[in-house]
Amino acid sequence: MLRHKVQAVVLGLVLLVSTASATLGLTLLAATDGPFQQAFGAQNGAHLVVTVNQAQTSPARLAATRSLPGVTAMAGPFGAATVQSQWSGQPFGQLTLAGRPSPGGPVDDVVLDGGHWVTGPGQVVLNTSPGNGGPVVGSKLIITGLPHPVTLTVVGFASSITNTADGWVAPAEVAALQPPGAAPGAQLLYRFARAGTSAQVRADLAEVTGALPAGTVTGAGSWLAAESQNTGNGAIMEPFVVAFALIGLIMAILIVANVVSGAVAAGYYRIGVLKSIGLTPAQVVVAYLSRVGVPAVAGCVLGVVVGNLLAVPVLHQSAEAYGVGSQQVPWWASVLAPAGMLVLTGLAALGPALRAGRLSATQAIAAGRAPNAGRGYAAYRFAERLRLPRPVGMGLAAPFARPARTLVSLAAIAFGATAVIFAFGLSAALGRAATIQTLSATVPVKIQQAGAGGGPNQMPTAAQDAAVTAALRAQPGTAHETEVYENRVKVPGVAGDVNAWAFGGDSGWIGYGVIAGHWYDAPGQVDVNTAFLNASGLAVGDTTTIDTGTAQVTVRIAGEVFHPSSSPQVYGSTQTLPGLATPANVLQWDVGLRPGTDSGGYVQAVNTALGPSSPWGATTQQDGGKFYKVAVGLVGLLALMVAVAAGLGVLNTVLMTTRDRVHDLGIFKALGMRPGQLLTMVMCWIVGPAVVAAAIAAPAAVALTTATVHAMAATAHTGIPADITQVFPPARLVLLSLTALAIAVAGALAPASWAARARPAVALRTE
Repeated sequence: MLRHKVQAVVLGLVLLVSTASATLGLTLLAATDGPFQQAFGAQNGAHLVVTVNQAQTSPARLAATRSLPGVTAMAGPFGAATVQSQWSGQPFGQLTLAGRPSPGGPVDDVVLDGGHWVTGPGQVVLNTSPGNGGPVVGSKLIITGLPHPVTLTVVGFASSITNTADGWVAPAEVAALQPPGAAPGAQLLYRFARAGTSAQVRADLAEVTGALPAGTVTGAGSWLAAESQNTGNGAIMEPFVVAFALIGLIMAILIVANVVSGAVAAGYYRIGVLKSIGLTPAQVVVAYLSRVGVPAVAGCVLGVVVGNLLAVPVLHQSAEAYGVGSQQVPWWASVLAPAGMLVLTGLAALGPALRAGRLSATQAIAAGRAPNAGRGYAAYRFAERLRLPRPVGMGLAAPFARPARTLVSLAAIAFGATAVIFAFGLSAALGRAATIQTLSATVPVKIQQAGAGGGPNQMPTAAQDAAVTAALRAQPGTAHETEVYENRVKVPGVAGDVNAWAFGGDSGWIGYGVIAGHWYDAPGQVDVNTAFLNASGLAVGDTTTIDTGTAQVTVRIAGEVFHPSSSPQVYGSTQTLPGLATPANVLQWDVGLRPGTDSGGYVQAVNTALGPSSPWGATTQQDGGKFYKVAVGLVGLLALMVAVAAGLGVLNTVLMTTRDRVHDLGIFKALGMRPGQLLTMVMCWIVGPAVVAAAIAAPAAVALTTATVHAMAATAHTGIPADITQVFPPARLVLLSLTALAIAVAGALAPASWAARARPAVALRTE
């Protein structure tokens, strides 16, 4: 090992990167395998959050529900108030704030993500992530809708696995936050022996309600809704994590096998000499397994450390995207990854070592001197007929002398280039999906209920709604504005309710992604999401009946739109869906801006026009959700690791080839070959395989991107618009294919430079 330091270092680095990649891959697979269920159990999540009116009963009566049959744990009562808030002069929305003395407890063990827990009045911990354009530690929230506004300082951020509250304050603070005339509210958090289905949760709620005086229970929330949303996010992540895990595993097998077998093969000449003076076959096997063992163990141990360090920020982002508080590297990933790589290394070394042990001294010396007689000569003769410059021709023909080694290098480059092209394509596809889903490109501003006017839980009046329309039309930057209504409707053949969206004006500009058909353009037409088609058994072009509660209308399905959800959705105009256009059903206004209009300034102008008493407020659209940001970050990190491993594999291949041919290199230099010519020849050794690898990687990456995006869409219960996967125009694909050449050149540059700088005497002596 000490005589081949570079090769030992390369072996250690390859195993470091491979082990780190394997550790991270296993960690991500564990993180996406039921993240909600794991966090729910670890944090003692609440199966049921019951809101009560404390004026209707006594604290002792509430505490007595802890002993109800089926209740395994209870926390509370925690005083709670629903308030309207402002931050940085803008509406921040309606918040449910609960008074908790500490984040821990027998139910809903809240995870503190930043800052500290409340220590007294005037402080609040928010159930959200810091930054991202929102409040940070030290920010001031103004609680409005009270006789005297209350200022709360944000002192921390925390996560409740079932979102039991939007924030937490000191218990003594709750009374001061109750709006005038509001009943004193409180939260009771329960865990039950059986709460796995909606029917069981309803039975549990009925048991609690029956144990309290009539009118005490004012609301309840089930853990199943949070589970449904988070489970869907976890499933979406799995396809591309699995794809990268497979690429990384195959890369590790190829590169480690190449490095280890090359390390053994490079010592065949020495084996022959040692066997001629009495080394036994068993001693040969042990010696060469031991030779790779030290760098392998070092690489695997360091790889686990690096993998854990890389996993920490990734898991932090993953936990934020899933809303599960925190995630850790499972212990078995830190054991399985290095153990698996060591076994892989041993198996890769065992074959060449056994062959070396079986060789006679004469065969070993011959095998160490040169490749098999005649191998590659035809390629040299063909290159000579092409009248290529001699260094170029000799370099392009060299891979044919070692076809097995060349194929391994070609495969390593192909996998590395495929990973990079796949990462680019998947990132672009996810970016398009995020833009289409959030409508951030076409609807940069939305008007939503977020102000303090009218007090909490009071519907805005028709006059307040009309004021929004007037304010929008008065702004010179308004290009489009459409009022959006939302309510539940009934559709024959679809179990349960269907969520209906009705648009009060032209909606074609909004830009919903159409998977099949077209966006509705006439009365009597609607669009639906994939979940609606799956639930109803209908297809685009079919007709169905929609019961809006005030009328039954027959509609034709004009198109299927991109809306990742397991809940059926239907979209139409207020003419097509009568009865939905009521003040109680107003959800928001979608606003399109004229070119050159600053969205921030526009939002401020609209909010100024509406005034602080309006229940409506303008907000800017975000470019994408946390899931998309985490996914794109993971794609880039995994692709980088695979590309680095591929580059190390190329470095090892070229290094072994230069060592094998060091005698020839010395002769060439003695005959007058200049360093530049020698560098060109060595670099050409890898150019041919790199070109072939690029031709393989490009179509493979396109197919892998398309398959992965479709698999992710299937887990999200949606089809996808065609343009989401059309991210590889020919010119871009050709440019990305050069990644294969970049990986090859980066890996080959160091040994090629060594060969070019070596003096003839040094090269001959190195042999």
